[in-house]
Amino acid sequence: MKGTHSIIKTSSKLTTFSLYQNNMFGTLSQEIEVPVAANEVWKIYGTIQLANIVVKHLPNIVHRVDILEGDGGVGSILKVTFPPGTPLLTSHKEKFVVVDDVKRVKIAQVVEGGLLDLGFTLYKVKFEVIEKDKDTCITKATIEYEVKEEAIANVSFVSIQPFVDIMNLVAKCVTQGTNSQSSA
Repeated sequence: MKGTHSIIKTSSKLTTFSLYQNNMFGTLSQEIEVPVAANEVWKIYGTIQLANIVVKHLPNIVHRVDILEGDGGVGSILKVTFPPGTPLLTSHKEKFVVVDDVKRVKIAQVVEGGLLDLGFTLYKVKFEVIEKDKDTCITKATIEYEVKEEAIANVSFVSIQPFVDIMNLVAKCVTQGTNSQSSA
């Protein structure tokens, strides 16, 4: 494989990108430590309750989530509507391609709209809940994307910050005893 490759690491943030066959591939990730057992934190990440909490508490990130197919497990398709005024993005459809309760990993892939309309050929978000010890875990968000060469300028729309905000919200909910049921 010929191409260029770069890695930038700052504290707990990792950004990588490479160019190959006129497409740009990239990943962004960040993690936070949560003083709660991994299995308790996964009760939110591993279910549709994550979307409910985000809509309720972070309306500046997601305005609405509609389940189009499924029950929140693998194969479920959701329509995510962004807040009015979000530049160039109104909504997208995403599919849960991995929901692994053993490894505590959830991957959602955009399948229609959103960044795919801006020249991206792939946009996935992965949440992981990693056990550190019996009372502490690490939550990690990773974005993986591919964009066509002619749309490389649109990479500026990719940001890990909304997912960091989501991880911080979930951490706050679980540490303050606010569970997913309070997020209707």
